[in-house]
Amino acid sequence: MSVDVQEAIKRSLQTEKNAMLFYQYGARQFKDAGARKTFELLSREEQEHAGHFYRIYKGSDIPSLEEYLTSPDEHEQSWLAAAKKVCGADFTEKKAMEVALEKEKNLEEALQMMADKISDPEIKAVYELNVRETHNHYLLIESEYARIMKMVHETDIDIFVRE
Repeated sequence: MSVDVQEAIKRSLQTEKNAMLFYQYGARQFKDAGARKTFELLSREEQEHAGHFYRIYKGSDIPSLEEYLTSPDEHEQSWLAAAKKVCGADFTEKKAMEVALEKEKNLEEALQMMADKISDPEIKAVYELNVRETHNHYLLIESEYARIMKMVHETDIDIFVRE
């Protein structure tokens, strides 16, 4: 197994941690119960994704997943840093979801590109699973964003067309 693949796995693990911290922060900030529950769910799922990457990581510099996920975040390019830059003190559900939509879309593309380059079936499967789950995160956030913005929900479109 190449060092490049292991380095990519470590970066993916860090990205999942960044996403988890972002969603945890959002869940603590939100006043809207639905948005809060969505971000709590996304945080738990990002933690699961980190676990997928941790299991295939062969490095010895991360002793335990729990320690890693609870250690201070030192990466300036984290999702939370990006959100705070975009939102400033005005960290609203709307702005946070806009950041999340962009981050999830970019992550899905990056994961797919990495999956396409990997030949090891076990590692490729982890990346492909995360591509699908990241896409589902995007759809969930998109739906919650539409609710927050009081847009017509996709399940209501038939009703509006018929009326």
